[in-house]
Amino acid sequence: MGADIHPSAVVSPEAKIADGVSIGPFSVIGQRVEIGKDTVIDSHVVIDGNTVIGQRNRIYPYVSLGLPPQDVGYSGEDTRLVIGDDNVIREFVTVNRATTKQDRVTRIGSHNYLMAYAHVAHDCMLGNSIIMSNAATLGGHIEIGDKAIIGGLVAIHQFVRIGAYAFIGGMSATVKDIPPFMMASGARAKLYGLNVRGLKREGFSREKIDGLKRAYQIIWRDHQLMNEALKRVQEEIAPFEELDMLLDFLASSKRGVVR
Repeated sequence: MGADIHPSAVVSPEAKIADGVSIGPFSVIGQRVEIGKDTVIDSHVVIDGNTVIGQRNRIYPYVSLGLPPQDVGYSGEDTRLVIGDDNVIREFVTVNRATTKQDRVTRIGSHNYLMAYAHVAHDCMLGNSIIMSNAATLGGHIEIGDKAIIGGLVAIHQFVRIGAYAFIGGMSATVKDIPPFMMASGARAKLYGLNVRGLKREGFSREKIDGLKRAYQIIWRDHQLMNEALKRVQEEIAPFEELDMLLDFLASSKRGVVR
């Protein structure tokens, strides 16, 4: 079947282009790029560097993927960008390949929706089914868990972690970790409780939601030291998988957690 490549596109003969790929007018594909089956690339897209893109992705005009990291210490070393399957990457999104300071890879999972002008910096690790709204911006070395939602114009400081199912309101900025299952917002983001609507939408049981609500109350509203609060949660709430995720996230935080 082959690929459908517009005559005006500039595609390196060394690039690996799978069957069913469509590449639109004036797009530029570098020599070390690999693009998986049935991925659609619109016009004026630039994909360069050691970049691997999976299957059935939809990449809109003026997207830039795999160009060098915006890091003054980067000197052209061999680093990578890896993107999974079934992602939607809208207009003017930029995703940089990694530096040498971590694992040499920027990674985006599958089924993510990156809206226009979103930026994913070097060494970021994104899970699956994440929504990044318009102009959401990630510094380097950020981790985002599955099904998190990042509002429009949000800025996240480098090395911050965003937990699974977290929700960050628009025009927020955070310099500390956002725990899984929580809502955060503000010019210096703070927590506003459990992301109840999002958890219901994802099919969480009433028992789990109530357990996470109780954990939130103990940890962030009962005015005690974090270690004491975590101990109370373990003593007072019967364990379940999502509660363990929350406690593990808090215990492993290096930057501290938004309160």
